[in-house]
Amino acid sequence: MDFRQLETFVEVAKLKSFSKAAEKLFITQPTVTNHIQNLEKELGTLLINRLGKTITLTYAGNLLYTYAINILNTCDKARFELATYKGKIQGHIHIYSSSVPRNFLLPKIIKSFLTIYPDVTFTIGHRDSKKVIKSILDGETDFGILGAKYSSNNIKYLDLMDDELVLITPNTDEFPDDNFSFIDKEILYKERFIFREEGSGTRALVEEVLQKSKVQLDKVNIVSYVEDANTLIELVSLGIGLSFISKRAIKSDLEIGKYKAFYIKDLSFTRKFYFAYHKNRQLSPLNEKFRDFMLKNTKDQEI
Repeated sequence: MDFRQLETFVEVAKLKSFSKAAEKLFITQPTVTNHIQNLEKELGTLLINRLGKTITLTYAGNLLYTYAINILNTCDKARFELATYKGKIQGHIHIYSSSVPRNFLLPKIIKSFLTIYPDVTFTIGHRDSKKVIKSILDGETDFGILGAKYSSNNIKYLDLMDDELVLITPNTDEFPDDNFSFIDKEILYKERFIFREEGSGTRALVEEVLQKSKVQLDKVNIVSYVEDANTLIELVSLGIGLSFISKRAIKSDLEIGKYKAFYIKDLSFTRKFYFAYHKNRQLSPLNEKFRDFMLKNTKDQEI
């Protein structure tokens, strides 16, 4: 079994495209096709379903994929250990993250990591929490950072840090109380609201807390669903509606009076951020190093 064939197979499976795999591996598309065909011939089974432009793995392909990932990561580990022995750690880390940890957690972590390992490079992709899990299960990425747990027997979650959501409102005379005062729960029925998109960890937590508190979601006047937290903030500051956002995201905006932040009486919107990865696939040594670094450097961060 040729190492390059396994590498090609893994990239086709991840990217679901022969042409994209060729581009990433800096080889031609016919070479990708040849690698896959030779691998299938050697193993005596079809690994990839080719239905027009749609690429999916067969049952045999899914079996091989997990082993192939582990084989490639074991080779990476050997290179990593040799590089460490020679005093130089390098490589590329691909991270999928939901919006709050992507904007307010990862930048500081990456800065600290690069002071120790300056030859490492990063790609940070944005997905809502639900899509981060899907990307891990589909093999698009080795791990992700997110603010909600979604049930899966194949995902391992590690706690990173605590988080809390607060209600944000326009900074107007209609909301005269000091920041972090408590507002009556009746406000949920009186004002217009802006919610995050379906699949967002923030939205999942808000809906869970409201339902447990017997708040009738169908009586809440939701005027907009927004994918981007920055757009949501702008809409709130312009008076379009109220919303919920991580307390970690608001410090600088409160200092300039962009909007105001409150707690709601008798409601607690607390959660954790998680490092999630596939429990049946071995992380590359560089990803393991980054995981351990994150766990060590986020535990004691206050909200």
